Amino acid sequence: MNANILIVEDEKDISDILSLQLQAKGHNVHVIADGSEALEHIQNNDHQTDLYILDRMLPGTSGLEICKFLRMFKKTKNRPILMVTAMTRPDDIIDGLDAGADDYITKPFDTTVLMARVRALLRRAESLQVSEDNKEASLYTVNQLKVDTNQCKAWIEDRELDLTLSEYKLLVSFLKQPGKVLTRNQLVEFIQDGPVHVTDRTIDTHIFGLRKKLKDYSKLIETIRGIGYRVASES
Repeated sequence: MNANILIVEDEKDISDILSLQLQAKGHNVHVIADGSEALEHIQNNDHQTDLYILDRMLPGTSGLEICKFLRMFKKTKNRPILMVTAMTRPDDIIDGLDAGADDYITKPFDTTVLMARVRALLRRAESLQVSEDNKEASLYTVNQLKVDTNQCKAWIEDRELDLTLSEYKLLVSFLKQPGKVLTRNQLVEFIQDGPVHVTDRTIDTHIFGLRKKLKDYSKLIETIRGIGYRVASES
């Protein structure tokens, strides 16, 4: 799909590279170098943007604060966000994902990898829009995994899975957002229906149990070391 993409990046060399790569694929690109200007643009003019690419460290307002605003603003709360950051520690990446980013890429980056992330986010957004248009949709399928939220049942191929409630909620959260890295904090909220304090080991234990029941397909749930987990979207 040809998309409208907003890049918020204060390093001109990087924004130029991103713009050229994206425009070469037929996307419409708008670049803003200041975080505060980006927030004003989003509030006053931004109704058709399909994807946001945000630098973490910006003059005016940080990419983290822009990300949080996008998730609170009604017109943008479901739009995909790719965060670009020179901050490579797991805790920094977790902060970005917890703020609402769908994916992240660290500087310096390979442009082919970045373009692959963009394609994946746009595919996911298109799929979510189809689901939004069809309010009755309750069936989610990724690779060989399938869940039906009306029946509260899950299958791998044609084999129904005997899951605990926590395992079922984890699987639903993954299949509703295929390819999205979910931090342990986010997974806690999905399981508990609200933010509560649990140890990382609790989530890891549930993931271990879910993988065990998936048997030969356990690798469909990928570990993102130091950050969380995801179910890879189909290629």
